[in-house]
Amino acid sequence: MKKFANGLRMLKVATVVAMLAGFGAASAQCLPAIKAKGVLLSAVGLMGTKPYVWKNEKTGKYEGFEPELLEQLVKRLGIAKWDYVVTEWTTMIPGLKANRWDIILSGMSVTQERIQGAGIDYSNPYFLLYDYVMVKNDSPIKSLADLKGKTLAAPLGTLDALNGQLLVDAGKAGKLMAFNTFNEPFLALANKQVDAVILDQATFLGMKDEMPDLRTVGEPIFYNAKPDWAAAEKAAAYRLGGTAVGMRKECGDLKLAVNKALADMDADGTRKAILTKYGIWSDEQGKLMK
Repeated sequence: MKKFANGLRMLKVATVVAMLAGFGAASAQCLPAIKAKGVLLSAVGLMGTKPYVWKNEKTGKYEGFEPELLEQLVKRLGIAKWDYVVTEWTTMIPGLKANRWDIILSGMSVTQERIQGAGIDYSNPYFLLYDYVMVKNDSPIKSLADLKGKTLAAPLGTLDALNGQLLVDAGKAGKLMAFNTFNEPFLALANKQVDAVILDQATFLGMKDEMPDLRTVGEPIFYNAKPDWAAAEKAAAYRLGGTAVGMRKECGDLKLAVNKALADMDADGTRKAILTKYGIWSDEQGKLMK
């Protein structure tokens, strides 16, 4: 009986410890530690990609709409400064979870697959991506109907590739070629390996500097959810294609603060002014949530 009582007391203690540990995780505060450190570190996997972010070699400063949004963000969060950690796209989420950086502000769309599958959290979106079909000026493709039997290109594993495959599956295009990077589809287009590229509107504007003879075909094509995640995406509050600030799930205070800062940027017109400066504002950018 004595052994049973001792065991019961130990079980109660263990239960209390577990509850306190759970409470600590649920109420974790990330923002004070970042403020004490004095710098907000963001991973960036799109360095050199206009209009997102690039480095001005003359001034040594980062330019693009995302650095300007990041600058506004730290001001409103009360953090002294910000900086980038340039990394590969595929390492951004693992590095975030390993505390190598505080956030991901790098053109990453919020998806339920990343929230539930990869185990990170996101702010509300700050930019909405949607696709265009892109061809060279001398292409005979004048409308989406002209894609029948033609070859599309897109980066591997992206929602852009999913949109391209859906066109193929519907018989509206011939086949899809998927490439490892965002630049390769355009090289394939220039080399006449493919007939068209399907990618987002911001990438189109950035590529116009390198390929002045690039044009879009037809209306925007909004993102579709992967079949396995369709129900979860339908229930989500954001519009699919919205890029957002990624952060660790335990950083609930940081998420609240970032969402307030983004809402304030909308209220005072700052976000619209920045996107307009880079030629990427449209009416759709005012409808980031359902």
